Amino acid sequence: MHSNRLVFYLVKKYLRFDRSQPFITISALLAFLGVSIGLMVLIIAMAIMNGTSKEFQEKISTMSYPITILPREVKGIDKYALYALEKKFPDMHFGPYLNTQAILKEGERMEGAVVFGVDFKREAQINHIVAEAVADKNLSRFDMITGRGIADTFMLEQGDKVTLIFTQTQPGGFSLMPVMKRFTYRGSFKSGMQAYDNAYIYTTLEGLSKVMKVKGDRYDGIHVACDHPMERIKEIRAFLPSSLAAIGWWQQNGNLFSAMAMEKKALFIVLMLIILVASLNIVSSLLMTVMNRRREIALLLSLGASKSEIKKAFFWLGSAIGGAGILFGVFLGLAGLYILGHFDIVTLPEDVYGTSKLPLDLSMSDFLSIVAGAVIIVVLSSFYPSKKATEIDVLSTLRNE
Repeated sequence: MHSNRLVFYLVKKYLRFDRSQPFITISALLAFLGVSIGLMVLIIAMAIMNGTSKEFQEKISTMSYPITILPREVKGIDKYALYALEKKFPDMHFGPYLNTQAILKEGERMEGAVVFGVDFKREAQINHIVAEAVADKNLSRFDMITGRGIADTFMLEQGDKVTLIFTQTQPGGFSLMPVMKRFTYRGSFKSGMQAYDNAYIYTTLEGLSKVMKVKGDRYDGIHVACDHPMERIKEIRAFLPSSLAAIGWWQQNGNLFSAMAMEKKALFIVLMLIILVASLNIVSSLLMTVMNRRREIALLLSLGASKSEIKKAFFWLGSAIGGAGILFGVFLGLAGLYILGHFDIVTLPEDVYGTSKLPLDLSMSDFLSIVAGAVIIVVLSSFYPSKKATEIDVLSTLRNE
């Protein structure tokens, strides 16, 4: 008990402002602010990285679909495979589709496009973006909806006729002519991703199968929507015959999310170095305190204070400075996230990012990693000066000072 009272007294005494050595207090204050600001920046940066990744993931998983079933052979997937999947997995939603490329022509303007033939009733269950675009619309065979980028480029209005030139060919005299068909524009969708909004067109399965001369009971693939696709894809693969394969959206876009994960790790390391640099002020502040209080420490040791007590006093002194910085940094970081999340201080170009609001999402694992990293740095920064304080030669210090 006596030991703890002495440690507490010394920590409280050395935290006070010393008029004779103001630079020591300034150094401690800089260490406190450095740790706080570094932690605040790290918390906000990780939340932005997580939010951006989650935003992209949501949009990509919708337009790329959580799981896609593809044939290993050219002949495609038949309707019996679709029926079998629906019977086996009644809690999942399946959307068969045909897929081809085409050139969109209106007047003198021509643009490339990716055309999907879908059953819009099924598609509305697995793609909320398409569902919103076709709501309250009764689409006929050769009707289509396009991405907002296509609609804006061609300045399409409801009911406009647009020519699609397909990659398939048909005999025409002494040569082969590309297949051309006029479709009726019935609306547009906005996914928030320019790559999709500038290229995707949806029409009916019946219409596209007629243009492509494909039987109505054969598909290029089946899109699947379900909860926890990363786990459920294993069940689907186990059920599928060898002629079919299942691929997840995370596999189709693996390079993008691997790059984002690498950026997040690099950013974490770089910003943690800011806290490390700030903690050097803790080391310098404690070392200056030790040098300034050499005679006082020697006197305490000569009067019976143990080296363990002196070591604890300086260790807790550094921990108090760094710990206060961590607590204040956490407060600043969370307050910054609240302000950025509730006020439009930072706005983004919506046509690029799909949202004008700054995406923020601080995961608990990231938060705990940040705090744990800061605590480890502060503890290590306090250890060396506290050890140095116990290495004072009592006799020579009292004789000479």
